[in-house]
Amino acid sequence: MTLISDEIIVRPLSRRDAGEWREARRRSAAWLRPWDATVPPGGDARPTTFAALVRKLRRAARQGTSYPFAIEVDGHFVGQVTVSNVVRGSALFASVGYWIDVAYAGRNIMPRAVALVIDYCFAVGLHRIEVAIRPENSNSLRVVEKLGLREVGYAPYYLHIDGAWRDHRLYAVTAEEQPAGGLIGQVT
Repeated sequence: MTLISDEIIVRPLSRRDAGEWREARRRSAAWLRPWDATVPPGGDARPTTFAALVRKLRRAARQGTSYPFAIEVDGHFVGQVTVSNVVRGSALFASVGYWIDVAYAGRNIMPRAVALVIDYCFAVGLHRIEVAIRPENSNSLRVVEKLGLREVGYAPYYLHIDGAWRDHRLYAVTAEEQPAGGLIGQVT
């Protein structure tokens, strides 16, 4: 599925993104480090190559448990939005995580990309989308603020980030709360 809003394209992550993905991660390493998920002791090891990461994410997409998206602007890879922990049955919910190349931050790209992805999630039948953000991450907090997601809780020691278990603020939106025209229509 490819999602488009003006110059922003959100599409499945691909092996062809390898070079630009690595360059974006290298350029943004210090900026992303405080917010990046890490593997806790005893956790499953992360893929060691980009190709292995794409294979793992595509396998999860085929199983319907994850939807990994690349964000493209003017033909260049600039970040990623991943829908994970997709639960079907009586719950129909998922989590959304995202990151952007520091060179593209502050240009309203991420709120629009996340809005496209959340609107897509509702279109494919999910009912609730959650976003977990470290309280100190003002840039990510600004994304959910722009989208009008409501804060639904506080989760101590929620995710392993930057080498330790970290507290997170939890935000959510349900299909009933989605504005007419979708969230993308709300981002200016």
